[in-house]
Amino acid sequence: MLQVLGSAWALLLGLMLLMLGNGIQGTLLGIRGQIEGFSTLEMSIVMSAYFLGFLGGSRLAPEMIRRVGHVRVFAALGSFISAVLILYPAFANPWAWTLGRVVIGFCFSGVYVTAESWLNNAATNENRGKALSLYMIVQMIGIIAAQGLLVLGDPSGFILFIIPSVLVSISFAPILLSVSPTPAFDTTKPMSLRALYGVSPLSCVGVFLLGGAFSAQFGMAAVYGAAAGLSVAQISLFIAMFYVGATVAQYPLGWLSDRMDRRVLIMIVSAVGGFGAVLGAVLGGYYVMLLVAAVIVGGMSNPLYSLLISYANDFLDSENMAAASGGMIFMNGLGAISGPLIAGWLIEAFGPPGFWIFVGVLLIALAAYAAWRMTRRPSRSVEEQGAHTTVLMQASPVAVEAAQEWAAEQTEEAAQDDNQQKSA
Repeated sequence: MLQVLGSAWALLLGLMLLMLGNGIQGTLLGIRGQIEGFSTLEMSIVMSAYFLGFLGGSRLAPEMIRRVGHVRVFAALGSFISAVLILYPAFANPWAWTLGRVVIGFCFSGVYVTAESWLNNAATNENRGKALSLYMIVQMIGIIAAQGLLVLGDPSGFILFIIPSVLVSISFAPILLSVSPTPAFDTTKPMSLRALYGVSPLSCVGVFLLGGAFSAQFGMAAVYGAAAGLSVAQISLFIAMFYVGATVAQYPLGWLSDRMDRRVLIMIVSAVGGFGAVLGAVLGGYYVMLLVAAVIVGGMSNPLYSLLISYANDFLDSENMAAASGGMIFMNGLGAISGPLIAGWLIEAFGPPGFWIFVGVLLIALAAYAAWRMTRRPSRSVEEQGAHTTVLMQASPVAVEAAQEWAAEQTEEAAQDDNQQKSA
């Protein structure tokens, strides 16, 4: 781990600064939108726009990199991000913000693709798993720390928009000044949705439902907090708790994933997350219980993405894993686009508890679907399962493909070890 950190610290530092900038902007807009008098429906459109842009960027950025190179794409998209962050308070209009969120979502997606390809190129087969683990830790630390930046200024002013703009601008320096020559770039063509559904209906449906639940957390939690009358400090801590829960639960659930029937684990984790959402809807008036609900929902929903990808891998050959991950990223993106829109409508209809109702319905539906799928396909033994693939939902196709390659290597090594033990 220290060897990876020593060779890639500048790249990881730049990525953390990027996550700080991205982590604060969604929360800040949710709070500022209420100050500006935007309706919940208008804010849901604004928040949904980010995921539309992100999905578009994940599809188009690889072609941009192939045409003009990593450095130009990285610098150009980073400049747009910095500019849009500054323009938000200058054009306090929901339609201007919607356009800005599409642009920022597209640009962040492209920046992640670029930076993650550099990181993947810097890693070797021996330390790729450690590099991916460090990357995920950096992402989580960046998002959690970003929430603390909200208390440094007044959301009705300009300073809180300047801070992420500066952080994003600074993030390019360690990356562009330290990375090795730009790597060759290629991504796998995504598997068709019909083929993906044929391989694993549970994974296909699951990542779609999970996209809605995650985008509600990432995009609408601040809108919920503002509608519930929370202070800026309370909203920042509330949102941070989603990611604290995800950070704490990711690896224990990954450990369990390699030691039990993954469908059972998916069902249990989804049901527990649904319980957390019910807790938030019923007892959300008590701030401590609101934080507990955020920890439970974040701790269960975020690792579910890795569980669903790992379950799909159990039915795939190693050469098809990357293509399947591309299809699942697309399904997840479709769900993410619709998430804030439906959550916003429910908040308008039922008040702040509508946020929890939406997340809870999705997670409980996923648990029910997992239970039903267990009646349609025989269970696989733990020995037949592949290695668990740990990846975050906000990762680009590059990071997901790298994680898939690492998981395939681990599965093949485990199979070779078993064969050697049996022949000995």
